[in-house]
Amino acid sequence: MKAYLEDVFKTSGIPTHTFVRPDEYNTILVSLRTKGRCLVVEGPSGIGKTTCVIKVIEELGLNKNITSLTARKKDDLEMIRLLPEFHGMGTVIIDDFHLLEFDLKSSIADYMKVLADEERDNDKLILIGINKAGDSLVQIAGDLNNRIDTIKFEQNPPNKITELIELGEKALNIKISTKEDITILAKGSFHIAQLLSKETCINSEVLQTCDNTKDLKSSIEVIREKVLSDFDRIFYPKARKFAIGNRLRREGRAPYLHLLYWLSQSDEWAIQIDDIYLKYPENKLSITQIVDKGFLEAIIRDNEELKDVIHYDTNSRVLAVEDPKFMFYLRNVLWSKFAEKVGYISLAFSNKYDFALSFAGENRNLASKINDLLLEREISVFYDKNEQSRILAENVEEYLAPIYKSEAYFVVVLLSQDYPKKIWTKFESDNFRERFGTNSIIPIWYSDNYPGLFDETQKLGGLSFDPSNDLDKQATKIVDLIVEKLSDHRNKEKE
Repeated sequence: MKAYLEDVFKTSGIPTHTFVRPDEYNTILVSLRTKGRCLVVEGPSGIGKTTCVIKVIEELGLNKNITSLTARKKDDLEMIRLLPEFHGMGTVIIDDFHLLEFDLKSSIADYMKVLADEERDNDKLILIGINKAGDSLVQIAGDLNNRIDTIKFEQNPPNKITELIELGEKALNIKISTKEDITILAKGSFHIAQLLSKETCINSEVLQTCDNTKDLKSSIEVIREKVLSDFDRIFYPKARKFAIGNRLRREGRAPYLHLLYWLSQSDEWAIQIDDIYLKYPENKLSITQIVDKGFLEAIIRDNEELKDVIHYDTNSRVLAVEDPKFMFYLRNVLWSKFAEKVGYISLAFSNKYDFALSFAGENRNLASKINDLLLEREISVFYDKNEQSRILAENVEEYLAPIYKSEAYFVVVLLSQDYPKKIWTKFESDNFRERFGTNSIIPIWYSDNYPGLFDETQKLGGLSFDPSNDLDKQATKIVDLIVEKLSDHRNKEKE
């Protein structure tokens, strides 16, 4: 019997010819047979979670009384809200559970505890979501952990991907010469394996079962580039929208772009913000700025085109990719060219900080304003109050010395009459003194303290500040100029 290509290598819906049992299949089966035991299935998108659950339900004969709901549909959301009020609902699947609002998650958590405690025969709740979906649920209701099963789908091993392709070969009576290449490119995703196999068949003009066995010898690079070209039209606008955040700041530290890049490197298709702080401490300031002020959450919430490809959970602080095709695009894009196309000067930075501020305590009003304006532009700045927690229990001199010696590309010095009188400003200036002549010291002279004849800073181009005039206007002008200097530096580094 002939089979059509679209029914063999399926890119949507439940596969028939090419269904492969994932390693988690039997664990799900045992969980679904347990009375009152609710189930959370989590893992990357496109890895086969929902398909596996549906197949287990069919095997157990539970599909006669099953309700499938999704957090993506408004009508389903109302049904989800009413679930705790019903008895005898049968088996209920809530897909994309991670997208539910906090109050709904909390209500579902309470309902799951009731089902577990009463060991109901006729009610079963299955939640399906991306990585860490179970964590977010347990954070809401800590005592739920021992009442539910949480099954985490990992990347499917290569032999499972190969098995899927071979089932498709059998159904279509073909041999795909690039089977191993497809397995590697799929990186554990059944969905991507289906997609690449389907494209390979189309390229070889195989649209249904062949009468005689046909060898498909399409170049994997041709297939990969064809898929990427199609994806670029769809996903580049989405990737760029996320990468620039609220607005493009070419000279900034590009926190959104870096988050997207780190996502592309993640085997789990997800990153946890606190883990990122530990792994990339040099980016902590710029990432903290967009996370703690709610900008990261808002950029996804307020842009419909982003909601279907990326998700951020404020409770678990996990950022995850939703669409396997988007993940394939991110993994295969050339990031240096992508950053340039988006509009950033660079994706790599030679210094931990762009600026370090050196000032007397009496001048904190200007220092604080400069710090705030630089952070708004996604620029890395050393300002003592930003790093109080990191300095705690450290040897302060050992911590500060390298920052002023070399870790900050520019040192901005607020030279008021109070500056020479302070112990810490003397310590800081002793550490950056050797940098005079390297075009990296930017003096800001207060109107009551212009440099004298023997002052080393008189040889440098600097800026002025008058405490009697408008602070905000002057600080904005200062920041505009020093950021322009930073931009020139970034462009020279790129050359």
